[in-house]
Amino acid sequence: MKKTLIIFTLISLFTSALFAQSTDAEKLLKQAEDNTGFFDTDFTGNYTVVQEKPGEGQNLTEAIIYRRDKIGSWTILVTGPAKEKGKGYLQIDGNIWFFDPADRRFTFTSAKDKFQNTNANNSDFAPQRYYSDYTITKTAQTKLGNFECTVFDLKSKDGVTVDYPILKVWVSNADGLIRMKEDYSLSGQKLRTTAIPSYQSVKDNGRTYSVPVKMLITDNLRGKKISGKVQYEKTQITINNVSFKKQSDMVFTKPYLETMSQK
Repeated sequence: MKKTLIIFTLISLFTSALFAQSTDAEKLLKQAEDNTGFFDTDFTGNYTVVQEKPGEGQNLTEAIIYRRDKIGSWTILVTGPAKEKGKGYLQIDGNIWFFDPADRRFTFTSAKDKFQNTNANNSDFAPQRYYSDYTITKTAQTKLGNFECTVFDLKSKDGVTVDYPILKVWVSNADGLIRMKEDYSLSGQKLRTTAIPSYQSVKDNGRTYSVPVKMLITDNLRGKKISGKVQYEKTQITINNVSFKKQSDMVFTKPYLETMSQK
């Protein structure tokens, strides 16, 4: 009887420990998701997007991005180079529209579509839903550079539409920030790798927000063999001039893009 009680106690302690670890992991992933959104304020930032194609050089796009995460809206106004200036994107009411000033038309696009034909998706500029749209299938502790991280294996929840059905995400334990992400197909093929080596802390509205300084996206499907070695296309996104000041409601409308395209 005493032996049975000991075994039962050990099993209970082991089960409790596993539950505690699972709960802590879920909290960390929820924190990582929350850190990608700014739901109590508007966000504005200048983005420099540089795409590098092996053997072809670089292409640069400059843009101003406005976000109002609490209603799921964002506006992207392309400011350079000159031939692309005035183009824009608008997400409103769950739809994403692309505006081309050449013909002054709005065409429907999607979150999965590439931004300005780079390796970045339109959805990369919006809050991420790692906790809400995915189920944790596995976790492990690892070190990524100087960061002690929890690495999450995630699979999209049934019935949820996502860009990538399987993710592997590295979250730093100290602050709940995403440090690296790998996107996979349902068959397990790696499609993209995104590294976020550093963040900038911006104080506003009595809060401190964490915004990536740079993001490096590697497209693991689009590459070229040069000197016997495969080199993949890469897109680096640099963010500066960040502000959390409230924007006019007009900014998140089609007429705003039409007006700004003429300046």
